[in-house]
Amino acid sequence: MRIFVTGAAGFIGSRLARALVARGDHVIGHDNFDPYYAREHKERHLRDLLPEARFTLIEGDLRDAPGLLGIFREHKPDAVAHMAAMAAVRYSMNHPLVYGEVNVQGTMNLLDAARQVGGEKVRCVLASTGSVYGTSTPVPFQEDAAADRPLAPYPASKRAMELMAHCYHHLWKMPTTVVRFFNVYGPQGRPDMMPWQWTLDILSGKPLTLYNGGRVRRDWTYIDDIVSGLMLALDKRVSGFEILNLGCSDPVENLRFVEVLEGILGKKAVIVDTPTPPTEPMITYADVGKARAMLGYEPRVKVEEGLGRFVRWMRAEGIV
Repeated sequence: MRIFVTGAAGFIGSRLARALVARGDHVIGHDNFDPYYAREHKERHLRDLLPEARFTLIEGDLRDAPGLLGIFREHKPDAVAHMAAMAAVRYSMNHPLVYGEVNVQGTMNLLDAARQVGGEKVRCVLASTGSVYGTSTPVPFQEDAAADRPLAPYPASKRAMELMAHCYHHLWKMPTTVVRFFNVYGPQGRPDMMPWQWTLDILSGKPLTLYNGGRVRRDWTYIDDIVSGLMLALDKRVSGFEILNLGCSDPVENLRFVEVLEGILGKKAVIVDTPTPPTEPMITYADVGKARAMLGYEPRVKVEEGLGRFVRWMRAEGIV
């Protein structure tokens, strides 16, 4: 297959592209190298991809609709894996407008390019977030929940993206699968994410902030499980519109997460307790029954193993 992967220099996009190339697919990668975090990290993500003959990198922006249309006309992809986004819940509080520009309008630009060039022949897999469920959804979160009370601009923009994708499917029959990610971590992770920051804080002796005594629970999902789910979604010959949770389905208290890191690093954390901010639910918890039934998705890596792999990678890269 020829697969157009947006956000190909990012954490999840680069690992998906790596797996697709390894099995023989041709990947057209697209990224704008947004300065939200340093370019050096994205260049590290691409280190094992750029030498590959089956990988093409295009530096471009989702907000450039004519540019996207030109890419589709030139490369004519069979499928789209849309991983690019402005992420980070708390960052979105202070920069809300860019989330509408990139996550909503940018996705519309992408879908419209796919509609004009391939239409119903182009399979679309779009990355969303478990954050769309907010605090009003019973746990474990199921895909048929209304998800209409987002807590910040980031999940609000992702829910708007989902609804727009449904519109494109409804009107132009574009086969579309939305996958909602839950707390993805692992090697090549973003430097702003908690596992990375907590590792550095513990080793440096810097105080580490935990909300509500560390009792906040997160459905930490290892990167390899996410990539497996994405590939299954890309290979599934859906003709309709589907929303699927991709999580570990095993929420872990953040205090326990830190305890595992302490054991791996051989050093105790200096913990500061603080109230949970209004952007943060007390729990994220994916019901993956639908993904299991439709795709054969089966998360396999628990926190103890995943964090061990993550820290080994950080050490091998000389980050710690």
